[in-house]
Amino acid sequence: MNGETDDLFAVVERELTIVARTPAYIATAVGFAAIVWWLAFASSLTGYVPLVADLLTPVEVLVPLLAVAFGYRAIQADAASKELDVLRTYPLRPRTYVVGVFVGRATAVLSLVFVTLLVAGLFVPLFGPPANPVIATHGGDGPFGTYLRFVLLATLYAAVVLGAVVAVSTVTARGRTAIAAAVGVFVLLTVGLDLGLVAALSSGTVGPDGLRYLLALSPNSAFRGLTLALSIQTVEAATLPLSAVLANVVGLVLWLVGSLVLAALTVWSDPPADRWRVVETLDAAAAGAPDSSAATPDEPTEPAAAESADASTDSSEDRPTGPGGAEGAPED
Repeated sequence: MNGETDDLFAVVERELTIVARTPAYIATAVGFAAIVWWLAFASSLTGYVPLVADLLTPVEVLVPLLAVAFGYRAIQADAASKELDVLRTYPLRPRTYVVGVFVGRATAVLSLVFVTLLVAGLFVPLFGPPANPVIATHGGDGPFGTYLRFVLLATLYAAVVLGAVVAVSTVTARGRTAIAAAVGVFVLLTVGLDLGLVAALSSGTVGPDGLRYLLALSPNSAFRGLTLALSIQTVEAATLPLSAVLANVVGLVLWLVGSLVLAALTVWSDPPADRWRVVETLDAAAAGAPDSSAATPDEPTEPAAAESADASTDSSEDRPTGPGGAEGAPED
């Protein structure tokens, strides 16, 4: 278990190094923070609840864009550079690799979303007008805890979208395919599923009561519903049953876990058994064991085994470093 944990931290460190060394990721982070802060400064800043209402719709679009930018090449880049084939030769489990990639990218994305929105909340006391006694009496401005709940929900929403993008990255082999798939995920999560639910409601397939629970199928709708119920606390959201609120939470968690499981199952399969027979033959030859390769036609003869060993020795100097000591190269 300690070996797998060490591998996990090695992959996480590698992903953080890649993010830190890639100018495109740094520029994307700066742009995201600048847009959110500009939108917050341009709002009324009369309270935390109005600020949440002003930022809700932009966050529904900007956070998925940020997750797509950081995650669409997370695994596809390794597959395109053949580094994924090298990693398969190490005792690295697919789930360890996928979780490490996700945790490394999520550390950057979630930290950026949390800090950016948290700083935007400071604009209310710094640049907002004096508190209105009437609004304060009726709870229209809301405490900072109300805004903090919105920040935490947006961070969870970013993790869910990033998990889905990483899962898509495992099945795309080329850069253009990865971009097209990432755009498809963005459209599906931000607009597509919501339009499907609206169409189901318009056709009478589902009723308003059932729609409360079906909204959990869409990460965007689940995030919006939780924000309305826990942060803005509208009159309609206050009438929602607790089970509908919990359904939105469960929906987001299932999207996140399901995406990572799908990625771990599709990133690569276990090596075929004939590879392990070749390794056993080489080990037996090195130990001076009698040659038994003639019994099985799929195993190499002694000269072939020696030639393979020489070839592997000559190419070991050019082989990329394993997950425990690789320094991430910047992505294009």
